Amino acid sequence: MNKLKKDITWKEKLHEIIYEADTKEGKLFDVILLIAIIASILLVILESVKSFDAKYHNFLNISEWIITILFSLEYILRIVSIKKPFKYIFSFYGIIDFLSTVPKYLSFILIGTHSLVALRALRLLRVFRILKLGRYIGASNNLMLALKASRAKIAVFLFFVVIVCIILGTVMYMIEGEENGFTNIPVSIYWAIVTLTTVGFGDIAPQTPLGQFIASIIMILGYSIIAIPTGIVSSEIASANAKPDLNTQSCPNCLKEKHKAKAEFCYNCGSILNP
Repeated sequence: MNKLKKDITWKEKLHEIIYEADTKEGKLFDVILLIAIIASILLVILESVKSFDAKYHNFLNISEWIITILFSLEYILRIVSIKKPFKYIFSFYGIIDFLSTVPKYLSFILIGTHSLVALRALRLLRVFRILKLGRYIGASNNLMLALKASRAKIAVFLFFVVIVCIILGTVMYMIEGEENGFTNIPVSIYWAIVTLTTVGFGDIAPQTPLGQFIASIIMILGYSIIAIPTGIVSSEIASANAKPDLNTQSCPNCLKEKHKAKAEFCYNCGSILNP
């Protein structure tokens, strides 16, 4: 069935540019948006350097206001261009867009909130929409599917690691005692976690030969434990056979993405997708 022919309204064209990246206009919009986000983050970073801020404060402030106004307009256009605005407003990206725009305005009321503009770094996740070319989208989707499929196994594994840390921490508390820095069981468990993950801060260290021997075993055990989650996820990725050819089309009605390359209707609500 061919897609129903209809005239493209300005809202649909705006939606295609803002929410999708399969057209030249959409890609250009996303590239400009990413440049603006990076520039905004750099401005916040430079503003935190007192010597630089004292010299270029007015420039930094004016530049940040220009970017904030642009983001505000973009946020409004995103709401206007869809049929159900609340779908976007309460979506993940909608909340991030709102939180990354508000801090500059809040700086008039609450002192110190301007630094929250750094939340705009989360908006860089939109880069995946631009990079949705063959191998990138296939790899990212397979990774997400593998993580979801292996979450139960990873949860059981982490629960096991927590139990091991509690047991080892308790054992070390009994062997080393308070005189060697293992003042209580929670502190000893903290030491076991730090040692098992091979972080090794060195703030607490076993002094007795038996304690050092057990610590050595825990360190060696830590390497194998770190490798297990990687193996679980890798196994799920290897077993993923379906590799659909997806695009960046976003449903103008429900905002669902990840449609197949030649999809004409939304898989979630059945609405007609943009041509």
